[in-house]
Amino acid sequence: MASDVVECVDLTAHPERLAEPGPWFVVVDFEAYGRGGRARAWRFARVSAAVPASRPVAWSGPHPRSWRSSLDRPAYEAAVETVRAHVREGTVYQVNVCRVLEAPLAGTDGGEPDARALAARLATGNPAPYAAAVHVPAASGVDPVWVVSASPELYLSLDAGALGSGPIKGTAPTADGLTAKDRAENVMITDLVRNDLQQVCEPGTVTVTDLLGVEEHPGLVHLVSRVHGRLAADVAATPDRWARVLAATFPPGSVSGAPKSTALRLIDDLETAPRGPYCGAVGWVDGDRAELAVGIRTFWWDDGVLRFGTGAGITWGSDAAAEWRETELKAARLVGLASGPADDARP
Repeated sequence: MASDVVECVDLTAHPERLAEPGPWFVVVDFEAYGRGGRARAWRFARVSAAVPASRPVAWSGPHPRSWRSSLDRPAYEAAVETVRAHVREGTVYQVNVCRVLEAPLAGTDGGEPDARALAARLATGNPAPYAAAVHVPAASGVDPVWVVSASPELYLSLDAGALGSGPIKGTAPTADGLTAKDRAENVMITDLVRNDLQQVCEPGTVTVTDLLGVEEHPGLVHLVSRVHGRLAADVAATPDRWARVLAATFPPGSVSGAPKSTALRLIDDLETAPRGPYCGAVGWVDGDRAELAVGIRTFWWDDGVLRFGTGAGITWGSDAAAEWRETELKAARLVGLASGPADDARP
């Protein structure tokens, strides 16, 4: 965990600041870079390992029946059919269509909800490989943020010049439920990620090291592929290397679609609420090392409202009712953990 916030940097204006000593804790909205969202990084005076395991979990979330969706089932299924029509016309191959759940949630004693308590609750009930919590209170005098993520998906990792990504496409309650549509969708998005990385990596170094791996997570399974490359020397040597990497790869392919530019236009047309940190990037950058998750399975709080996003990848092979059920599957466990009193948590 980090404490004593020092500053916040607008990465759209000053991406070169990420080359300065860190670590920097990063939150990038899905709509960043020309679409109205924010890309920010915070630096703190002190960084320690984590919230102690003995720390009491004091989270109390919104009532389970207080959640509302930006798209109800008929509207979501209509959006699926719109995407399928575009696929039939050949303008797009895949689009990730999402909806945002929200519920009123007051802070403690007139302040803000305890992000560490929700993070601890999720760590117990839904452990995730790229879990993160970034909270800078409004009272700090620095640009605030409140994000808690249980992301299972790697957007980008950087370690001494090795750049990697782990796109997820394909979700089911068990491995037996994964379909040919899931596998085709994963291959399509893996190829998109490979092309993205090739824009900033040395020629010939980008490879798919694992294709269609099955990963088990609490309550569901995912198809996950792994793509790696060697960051190009001219990119690695420049202070604005993250500006170039993000320009080539953001937003993540798994939560946008293919081709990405067309998919983003459809997303803007079909979705009725901004995604914010959901489907953006959450993580850290420290010199030549970084780990940024795709901001899925992510909660964010602002102005008395707790939000959570859920979505599904739509192709010609999609069934609208099945895609709606996939969004419910992805949300059910996390929203359940975030709702109600702390003693309802289950490992």
